[in-house]
Amino acid sequence: MTAETIDLTPHSGVEADAAWRDEVRRLAERRDAVLLAHNYQLPEIQDIADHTGDSLALSRIAATSDASTIIFCGVHFMAETAKILSPGKTVLIPDERAGCSLADSITGAQLREWKAEHPGAVVVSYVNTTAEVKAETDICCTSSNAVDVVASIPADREVLFLPDQFLGAHVKRETGRENLHIWAGECHVHAGINGPELAERAAANPDADLFIHPECGCATSALYLAGEGIVPSAQVKILSTGDMVTQARATKATLVLVATEVGMLHQLRKAAPDVEFKAVNDRASCTYMKMITPAALLRCLREGLDEVHVDPDTAERARGAVQRMIEIGQPGGGE
Repeated sequence: MTAETIDLTPHSGVEADAAWRDEVRRLAERRDAVLLAHNYQLPEIQDIADHTGDSLALSRIAATSDASTIIFCGVHFMAETAKILSPGKTVLIPDERAGCSLADSITGAQLREWKAEHPGAVVVSYVNTTAEVKAETDICCTSSNAVDVVASIPADREVLFLPDQFLGAHVKRETGRENLHIWAGECHVHAGINGPELAERAAANPDADLFIHPECGCATSALYLAGEGIVPSAQVKILSTGDMVTQARATKATLVLVATEVGMLHQLRKAAPDVEFKAVNDRASCTYMKMITPAALLRCLREGLDEVHVDPDTAERARGAVQRMIEIGQPGGGE
């Protein structure tokens, strides 16, 4: 049976799982490809990947890889970032329809119009943006270094922060900066993790650590719970996805409540198998992330689809915004 005719259904049993994994690895080697999987991917995609992590860390790994092809199991803006940092490599995404509600919340044209309203302002864009938006940006940031990036900008300069309003609010709280303007964008999955359900879960589990992604609608509520002494402040941790894995290995808690996309639980459980990790909202699943199925990955490897292209001029300008972030300091955990 050839690679073109083999019918593999990863969920149909142990033998099919093994056959699918063997076929993926064989095709990846034939294509000289490195497989990258974001933390929110399906568990079987995470487990077959060469590297799993946040999007910026994965893109930087890809740039230093000897592989000529990058298979990015994530959403489209992430594959674009990989292409920006590896312009000479072929970048494939297993399903080009895998978009992002946060990245789609602002276009390059909208950003240019916003900049015109605030001449002289410094534009800080979260890495969860399209290449077109990055090209209009002065400095990119991640969720773990956004505060440091904004703090590096002279205090008398206006700052336009985009696109996530919850991360922007976190940065404004931490820096106390009044001349920080925030775009009203959001990730629909993270925005749906709300304060009341966090408070309810925390009250039912008073000894649990809280791992909260700053994109979440409940981030402000988490800080309120800590500020009011309802939850000890040491138990409340506002973290990027990459930093969640680090904290999982360090936590002394036996239970951790996690406020982010549910795919993150797989990596946390692998990092700290003796700790119980529970989602604050177990419905917080990104439809776009889950479009990268085992069948889609196999198709991508067989057919060389779908390739991601970024206009060279756009890529060069966007690369400058990412590089300026790196010059400020190590990006740490990404989104």
